[in-house]
Amino acid sequence: MSTSNKPAWMEDELVKNIPPKKLEFLEKMFADTQGKSQKELMPLLMPMMKKAKAENLSFTPMEMNAAITAIKKHSTPEELFQIDKILSKSKESHK
Repeated sequence: MSTSNKPAWMEDELVKNIPPKKLEFLEKMFADTQGKSQKELMPLLMPMMKKAKAENLSFTPMEMNAAITAIKKHSTPEELFQIDKILSKSKESHK
Protein backbone atom coordinates (compact mmCIF):
# COMPACT_ATOMS: atom_id res chain seq x y z
CA MET A 1 0.00 0.00 0.00
CA SER A 2 1.18 3.51 -0.71
CA THR A 3 1.68 6.22 1.86
CA SER A 4 -1.95 7.32 1.45
CA ASN A 5 -4.72 5.31 3.08
CA LYS A 6 -6.00 4.09 -0.27
CA PRO A 7 -5.92 0.38 -1.08
CA ALA A 8 -3.07 -0.57 -3.44
CA TRP A 9 -5.43 -1.28 -6.33
CA MET A 10 -6.62 2.35 -6.29
CA GLU A 11 -3.04 3.44 -7.00
CA ASP A 12 -2.64 0.96 -9.86
CA GLU A 13 -1.77 2.29 -13.32
CA LEU A 14 -4.83 0.46 -14.71
CA VAL A 15 -7.28 2.75 -12.91
CA LYS A 16 -5.46 6.09 -13.23
CA ASN A 17 -8.03 7.41 -15.75
CA ILE A 18 -11.09 6.48 -13.69
CA PRO A 19 -12.54 9.44 -11.75
CA PRO A 20 -11.84 9.32 -7.99
CA LYS A 21 -15.56 9.35 -7.12
CA LYS A 22 -16.06 6.13 -9.09
CA LEU A 23 -13.02 4.51 -7.46
CA GLU A 24 -14.29 5.48 -4.01
CA PHE A 25 -17.67 3.92 -4.79
CA LEU A 26 -16.00 0.67 -5.88
CA GLU A 27 -13.74 0.68 -2.83
CA LYS A 28 -16.74 1.05 -0.51
CA MET A 29 -18.66 -1.66 -2.35
CA PHE A 30 -15.68 -3.98 -2.13
CA ALA A 31 -15.19 -3.26 1.59
CA ASP A 32 -18.90 -3.66 2.41
CA THR A 33 -19.17 -7.02 0.68
CA GLN A 34 -16.03 -8.63 2.13
CA GLY A 35 -16.76 -11.95 3.79
CA LYS A 36 -20.45 -12.01 2.90
CA SER A 37 -22.21 -15.16 1.72
CA GLN A 38 -24.05 -15.20 -1.60
CA LYS A 39 -27.31 -14.96 0.31
CA GLU A 40 -26.08 -11.80 2.07
CA LEU A 41 -24.77 -10.19 -1.12
CA MET A 42 -28.00 -9.45 -2.97
CA PRO A 43 -29.57 -7.28 -0.26
CA LEU A 44 -26.30 -5.29 -0.19
CA LEU A 45 -25.72 -5.01 -3.93
CA MET A 46 -29.15 -3.80 -4.96
CA PRO A 47 -29.12 -0.62 -2.79
CA MET A 48 -25.52 0.04 -3.87
CA MET A 49 -26.52 -0.10 -7.53
CA LYS A 50 -29.48 2.21 -6.89
CA LYS A 51 -27.19 4.64 -5.06
CA ALA A 52 -24.74 4.62 -7.97
CA LYS A 53 -27.59 5.34 -10.37
CA ALA A 54 -28.93 8.15 -8.13
CA GLU A 55 -25.47 9.74 -8.09
CA ASN A 56 -25.13 9.32 -11.87
CA LEU A 57 -22.21 6.96 -11.40
CA SER A 58 -22.07 4.71 -14.38
CA PHE A 59 -19.08 2.70 -15.43
CA THR A 60 -18.03 2.02 -18.98
CA PRO A 61 -17.15 -1.61 -19.71
CA MET A 62 -13.52 -0.47 -20.02
CA GLU A 63 -13.59 1.18 -16.58
CA MET A 64 -15.17 -1.88 -14.98
CA ASN A 65 -12.65 -4.25 -16.57
CA ALA A 66 -9.73 -2.03 -15.52
CA ALA A 67 -11.01 -1.74 -11.94
CA ILE A 68 -11.74 -5.47 -11.62
CA THR A 69 -8.32 -6.35 -13.03
CA ALA A 70 -6.57 -3.91 -10.66
CA ILE A 71 -8.53 -5.17 -7.65
CA LYS A 72 -7.80 -8.81 -8.51
CA LYS A 73 -4.12 -8.03 -9.03
CA HIS A 74 -3.85 -6.78 -5.45
CA SER A 75 -6.14 -9.35 -3.78
CA THR A 76 -5.59 -12.38 -1.58
CA PRO A 77 -6.99 -15.77 -2.69
CA GLU A 78 -9.92 -15.27 -0.27
CA GLU A 79 -10.65 -11.85 -1.74
CA LEU A 80 -10.46 -13.28 -5.27
CA PHE A 81 -13.06 -15.88 -4.32
CA GLN A 82 -15.32 -13.13 -2.93
CA ILE A 83 -14.86 -10.98 -6.05
CA ASP A 84 -15.83 -13.89 -8.29
CA LYS A 85 -18.94 -14.44 -6.14
CA ILE A 86 -19.93 -10.78 -6.43
CA LEU A 87 -19.35 -10.74 -10.19
CA SER A 88 -21.39 -13.89 -10.77
CA LYS A 89 -24.26 -12.46 -8.69
CA SER A 90 -24.05 -9.18 -10.56
CA LYS A 91 -24.23 -10.96 -13.93
CA GLU A 92 -27.25 -13.00 -12.77
CA SER A 93 -29.13 -9.86 -11.71
CA HIS A 94 -28.62 -8.30 -15.15
CA LYS A 95 -30.18 -11.20 -17.05
